[in-house]
Amino acid sequence: MKVRIPLAQPEITEADRDAVLNVLGTPYLSMGPKLAEFEQAICDYTGCKYAVAVNSGTSALHVAVRALGLERGAEVILPSFTFSALLNVILQEGLRPKFVDIDPETYNITPGLVAAAITPQTRLILAVHTFGFPVDVKSIGEVAKEYGISQARPHSTSFRAGPHHTAHIIEDACEALGAEVGGRKAGSIGDAGLFAFYPNKQITTGEGGVLITSDKGLAEHARRLRNQGRDPELDWLQHVEVGFSYRISDINCALGVSQLQRIENVIEGRQKLAEIYDREVPRMDEIHRPPITSEVGRISWFVYPIRLGKDFSRANRDWICESMLRKGIATGRYFAPLHLQPVLASPIGQAKSGLRLPQTEFVADRIIALPFFNELTEKQIQEVCGALEESVRELRRKT
Repeated sequence: MKVRIPLAQPEITEADRDAVLNVLGTPYLSMGPKLAEFEQAICDYTGCKYAVAVNSGTSALHVAVRALGLERGAEVILPSFTFSALLNVILQEGLRPKFVDIDPETYNITPGLVAAAITPQTRLILAVHTFGFPVDVKSIGEVAKEYGISQARPHSTSFRAGPHHTAHIIEDACEALGAEVGGRKAGSIGDAGLFAFYPNKQITTGEGGVLITSDKGLAEHARRLRNQGRDPELDWLQHVEVGFSYRISDINCALGVSQLQRIENVIEGRQKLAEIYDREVPRMDEIHRPPITSEVGRISWFVYPIRLGKDFSRANRDWICESMLRKGIATGRYFAPLHLQPVLASPIGQAKSGLRLPQTEFVADRIIALPFFNELTEKQIQEVCGALEESVRELRRKT
């Protein structure tokens, strides 16, 4: 079956191609001047003092968590409705996940849900800006303080058990470059923030990610970790700790510099696409549209997610996706709940049996991401929405 309208598609301009070709004409293909230029461009855009570019958003999360120096077994609060990379890093670092439910309208965790989950063992809160919808990071930080948690400076070793202890906040803005929380860029509010630049994102570097922070010590630690634990301040090839090969090439960075120059136009254009979807999605009881604006701040649309009604099952959702594919239209299914992942049954998983997160499970079974990318046209959106309505009606006749 030929896909006529893909789920996602990177926008590559002649300027992007020229930027990459220019790097290929130099001897600096990795750890060269384009790396520093890209990192500075990210700092200028987000308002953070430091940026550490790496080869993926997952790598950015990994070095951020490792750089915080959390003790093994420390509790990490995170949504279950998110990408599996978060759980992978938590388990790799020997930490203990504590999953919370979501608001079914925004697909994000809320301050109230976080407050209910906090314990004296909480050392990290992962605030995920799901689908580019901003999560209220400021209020989460305030609620944490009310419950006896003071936000710690990175590298603090003075974690104390009991009602008054320290915890960190990392913002996962991998789907939310350009989103804002109360006028500040998503990713710039917590101890660290993360972005990813896979080809389905607002802008792309092919593969790549970046950690942002205003903490100098955390940034320096992250830079060591991305390059095998090497300390550039010491003698030749001095490795001061166990690190990783998480470097990103100057080729990727050159593409990122070029693409970042038009990020505001991209965000504005994607907002207009979302508004077209909001107008064109069939007015059917079976289909729930996402909010087009957010009280928290600016949305930076990653996908356009619609949700099926309560009378639909996961099998129904999958049938509709397959029906649309037969019509030449790709769709996406986000996310399989993390608290139900088989890896948690393994010794490393530290699973708690019987955990139920009703909103996460309800949403995960019924959500469909419709095609969404920078160069999507209004005509294509109309075709997608027509196919969606037809597929829903076909399913109703079938059942």
